[in-house]
Amino acid sequence: MTAAVTQRVGARWIALLSLANLGLWMGYFGPLQVLLPNQIEDIAGKDKETALGVITAIGALVAVVAGPLAGALSDVTTARTGRRHTWIVAGALFGGAALVFLDGRHTLLWVGIGWCLAQAGLNTLQAGLTAVIPDQTPVGQRGLVSGWVGLTQSVGVVAGVLLVTAVGGGYAAIALVVVLTALPFVLATRDPAISHPPRFAAFRFDAFRDRDFAWAFGTRFLVQLGNAMATLYLLYFLRDRVHRPNADDDLAVLIVIYTVATVLTVVVGGVISDRTGRRKPSVIVSGYVMAVAAALLAFWPTWTGAIVAAVILGLGFGVYLSVDQALITQVLPAADDRARDLGVINIANSAPQVLGPAIAFPLVSYLGGYPVLYLAAAAVTILGSVLVTRIRGVA
Repeated sequence: MTAAVTQRVGARWIALLSLANLGLWMGYFGPLQVLLPNQIEDIAGKDKETALGVITAIGALVAVVAGPLAGALSDVTTARTGRRHTWIVAGALFGGAALVFLDGRHTLLWVGIGWCLAQAGLNTLQAGLTAVIPDQTPVGQRGLVSGWVGLTQSVGVVAGVLLVTAVGGGYAAIALVVVLTALPFVLATRDPAISHPPRFAAFRFDAFRDRDFAWAFGTRFLVQLGNAMATLYLLYFLRDRVHRPNADDDLAVLIVIYTVATVLTVVVGGVISDRTGRRKPSVIVSGYVMAVAAALLAFWPTWTGAIVAAVILGLGFGVYLSVDQALITQVLPAADDRARDLGVINIANSAPQVLGPAIAFPLVSYLGGYPVLYLAAAAVTILGSVLVTRIRGVA
């Protein structure tokens, strides 16, 4: 454990880290929620669900490789610019360039290549930003810091979608935001280089020998799988099932509502878990709440039902974002491999984007449609929440 972890981090440091994460999530969700589905629909027409599922799944496979690889490289980097800062800058620049490349592509092949490159860059950026929290934050502050960083994920969804729908920005505007939000953290914070790096081990998954780490990975995977199944076709759900004539705008409204609800719980949930020292109860209950939101979409497929579901989902996801991330930082097996192990944990975020479309597409197309899809998403989320009880080393 480094000396920095024994000192409390200040508000300025948290604000700069949160800003960088805001740009990261805008880079993910601006394209994923609006630009990519609409671009693919223009190309693929009635086969849009299949095309979107395939392209996002392949992009997620790239993320599965890029996350641990970038994390492991970060762990062993000895550059004077800092092992985390170096890869934060590299990820922001590469991811931004890939997003610019996506603009104006008119074939599924080039869209797929562009999205894979964007995933590689953004996951490199994420690997550096995620490792900073256990590097420089004491355990008693990790709920607070994870809460503010988690808040940026929700705000990033709104900001990314509004930049596209309300402002009319495209891939280039999103790319500019990714780069400009990462630079202040790199330029204004300290990231000491290390003189004796650990051995490079990007895909040596010995971390799974640690029981708590393995269960934390499994529970994160299941909850994110439920989330991937529920959100992949949300734009199409509003357009084709709820029959909203302005589905793009309605999606933006739902995301704003969801974000407001998330704001109400994300920081508070993290702070409470810091003060009580208990993480698992909050993670479990938040999973149940998110499952209720998915079930509502199955039984109440109306505009009003979607609004209520957005509120419930936001309340649950806010707590989950902050407290589950704080829990995970406490089960990392070794300080020397933090970025690599967090990259492995990020597979639990990325791999569901591969499996989710493979499950969601047949459910929507052949096995009962959207009601079955959302009930399945609720069931998977509940299972992930129940298995949190298997983690023993964290209260």
